[in-house]
Amino acid sequence: MHVLSAGRLRQCASTAPLALAILALAGVGTAMPVFPQDQRVTMRSAYSTQLDAGFHELYELRFDAARADFSAFEGAHPGDPVGKAAQAASYLYEEFHRKGVFTSAYFLDDKKFLGGIPGAPDKPLCDKFLELDTQAKAGAQRILESNPRDASGLLALTLADGMMADYDEVIAKRQFASLHSMRQAEADAARLLAVDPGAADADVAIGAANYVLGSLPAYKRAFLWLGGIYGDRVRGMNQLHEAALHGHYLKPLAEVLLALASLREHHPDEARNLFLQLSHDFPQNPVFSSELATAEKMAARN
Repeated sequence: MHVLSAGRLRQCASTAPLALAILALAGVGTAMPVFPQDQRVTMRSAYSTQLDAGFHELYELRFDAARADFSAFEGAHPGDPVGKAAQAASYLYEEFHRKGVFTSAYFLDDKKFLGGIPGAPDKPLCDKFLELDTQAKAGAQRILESNPRDASGLLALTLADGMMADYDEVIAKRQFASLHSMRQAEADAARLLAVDPGAADADVAIGAANYVLGSLPAYKRAFLWLGGIYGDRVRGMNQLHEAALHGHYLKPLAEVLLALASLREHHPDEARNLFLQLSHDFPQNPVFSSELATAEKMAARN
């Protein structure tokens, strides 16, 4: 799956093995805006314990508890669009969990991985996601009209466009709509990274999409190249590695994506190490322990 659109957004750290991150498409060469260093507003000042708690519950698959924490954040920070984006993420993540998207059964099946999940989506979950994602994007745009360097607004916009790209690609199976959202998310991520180069959550979007596009069959990649869209599996995994090392709210998601990509790339040892850490950090999530067992079996056969 992908969540953004990537390409040449950022020169990622060397060709390291693996480590984690979610959101990107492919190289349209968006130029990064440049702001004076003393005018940058970083995400570090905006991290919230309520959001931290909510995302922890989300990765433990306790969706109602996550939404309660996100609602508490919204109550304490009215008008901050990150709260709405987090709420939207909880519904999309729940639908992805329901469909088994974050599993080796999905990632190792090319028909699913490159073509979207089969079967009808859960309409109430998806309707709620679409409603909240739209609200998050609108709220972010209002803030950015008055302060285009607002880190929370840029993060919310990046998440909203990235999640819409994922929804269109994986659930609605609307590839062209997904490409449009990915391109927009790429621009959002470029702006966020320009304001705060340490906002590695943006690398999740960039890396995931870059990896997926780079995994497409050659004839599909050639078609996309005509439109100036390029994918790169190695670059995508490096970007996920960067997000896994330095991300915040999306760090565990980056770890999941990187572990599953490692299985596709026939590196089960790296996947095993990542799922071992995820199982330790989120012991109530049975998917992580199950995928750890899968990775261990694959590593033993190597």
